[in-house]
Amino acid sequence: MRKNIVAGNWKMNNDLAETSEFLTHLKMQLVKEPEAEVYIAPAYTSLYHAFQTVKDTPIKVAAQNMHHEKKGAFTGEVSAQMLQSVGVTTVILGHSERRAHFQETNELLAQKVSAAMEADMTVIFCFGEELKERKAEEHFDVVKIQLQEGIFHLKKEDWKNVILAYEPVWAIGTGETASPEQAQEVHAFVRKSIADKYDRETADEVSILYGGSVKPNNAKEIFGQEDVDGGLIGGASLNAIDFLAIVNAFE
Repeated sequence: MRKNIVAGNWKMNNDLAETSEFLTHLKMQLVKEPEAEVYIAPAYTSLYHAFQTVKDTPIKVAAQNMHHEKKGAFTGEVSAQMLQSVGVTTVILGHSERRAHFQETNELLAQKVSAAMEADMTVIFCFGEELKERKAEEHFDVVKIQLQEGIFHLKKEDWKNVILAYEPVWAIGTGETASPEQAQEVHAFVRKSIADKYDRETADEVSILYGGSVKPNNAKEIFGQEDVDGGLIGGASLNAIDFLAIVNAFE
C-alpha cells in the first residue's frame, strides 16, 4: 500500500540557526504518528544538524541533490556516500530548477538515479512540463519522456526506493496551481505509464506527490485526488505553521 508523504524542499533558504528554530517548532507541534510521512530537505550545511535533531522523531531528512560519482575531482559536489555518512538516505533528483539553471538532462539524471539506487538511497524524482508545453498540450509527452529517459531504466525491485513528484514548472513559485483535476489527470497518466512499463502492482505501490504552490488552503483538495499521495512543498515549507497545516491536511 502506497504512503502519504509531505516533503519540504527548502531550496537555498534557512541557515543553521533558522533550521534549528524551525525543527524545534516542528518537533513540538507534530503529532507522534502523523497521517503522512514527513520529509524536510535543508541546505547541505544543515543536513547533519537536521538529522541529529529529528532522528528520534517521525521526521526524515532528504538532500536536495547529489553527484553521480562516488568521489573525485568534482569541486563543490556531494556524493551519495557523503550524504549517508551524515545520516541522510533520501535525495531529491530532477527538480525543475536543477534542470533549468544547471542544465541537468534526462541522461545525467538517469546516472544520478542509478548511483542513488546502487547506494540504497531513496529517490524523490521530479518531473513536469513548462507553461509553453502545457499550452501546446504537450505535457503528457514531456512527462513521459522525462520518465522514460530519467528513471524507467530501473529494475522493478528498485521502485521500492522511488517516490515520484509531478511539478508543473508553471506552478512553481508563481502562485499558480494546477487544479486538483489537472493534477489528478497527470498523476493517473503517470501511474498508467508505470503499469505499462512494469506492472499494475508496481504502479499502485509508488507514491506520486504533487509540487507546485501547495498551501494550507488548497492542500486538502489536492491530496484528496485518487492518485495524489501528498506534496513536494516549496515556499510554504519554510513556515513551520503552514507546513504543519499541509501535513495535517490528511487528517
